[in-house]
Amino acid sequence: MTVADPKIHSIGIIGAGAWGTALASIAARAGRDVTLWAYEPEVADAINATHENTTYLPGIALDDSIRATTDQDTVAKADAVLLVCPAQTMRGVTRELAASVSAGTPIAICAKGIEQSTGKLMTQVLEETVPHAIPAVLSGPSFAADVASGLPTAVTLACADEEVGAAFVDAIGIQTFRPYQATDLVGAEIGGSVKNVLAIACGIVEGKKLGASAAAALTARGFAELTRLGVALGARAETLGGLSGLGDLILTCGSLQSRNMSLGAALGEGRSLADILGERVSVAEGVATAPAVVALARTHGVEMPICEAVASVVMGQASVDEAITALLSRPFKREA
Repeated sequence: MTVADPKIHSIGIIGAGAWGTALASIAARAGRDVTLWAYEPEVADAINATHENTTYLPGIALDDSIRATTDQDTVAKADAVLLVCPAQTMRGVTRELAASVSAGTPIAICAKGIEQSTGKLMTQVLEETVPHAIPAVLSGPSFAADVASGLPTAVTLACADEEVGAAFVDAIGIQTFRPYQATDLVGAEIGGSVKNVLAIACGIVEGKKLGASAAAALTARGFAELTRLGVALGARAETLGGLSGLGDLILTCGSLQSRNMSLGAALGEGRSLADILGERVSVAEGVATAPAVVALARTHGVEMPICEAVASVVMGQASVDEAITALLSRPFKREA
């Protein structure tokens, strides 16, 4: 992408997990030249040889034009880059990427989390590590398998530079994958990050068999927490009530297809966090994000009791039953 040619012809994707692979599939269907970076050589080899990500997205055929590589420099030379690595590895990945990325390259954050060690959003991490890039955020209700299978999906594509945002939408938008353009990066990030923590809570409700009424109440009160934090950080309420906030929350808190909700369900059934994480190849971002969300909320004077309860469980400070009792013992308050 250049000033003379604002269109995005090639897309590099960092992260060949399920979501990165699904986005590669979308970009290829949109007619882009796609290069997908995988951390594991065997994943890259399988994609190139069989046109399938047998590790992270098995059973879904990929376009023959998608090229997988373990060389970040190759990916960095694309017109635009999608960062789909786990949130807690974002700083290290972008530091390595920085020297290879040309000034003015659009880079979209596609991970949903907050850096645990610093409490910073992924766009803040990107600003520190690759300050010469143009940041964007891609977030919304989107299961990787649904997207890769061609099922209808709508997401938020936030970029402060509206021309770049429009180019991104044109580059990856197809009939079944519909990016809605926005300029509120903070809102897009907060929605995606906090909903993962709330999904663990909803999963615990499922695992403990506390009922659909409890799940609905938890989702609604969780959305209030998400909104309070987002607004305190400068997000717009309409963004939080859109696809990347409320939309993603509804999806992730309502289906065990969600990695975070299924993890919460296993916790609710009495399994240990170590055992649950030990049998998974994918990352449940809410586990690391929960303590970061709570710390960020306290810094800004925002009350987030549900997120605090989840953080206490995943940090081993309270049992599931103790966390539930603490929430149910809170004093009655006005809803507003």
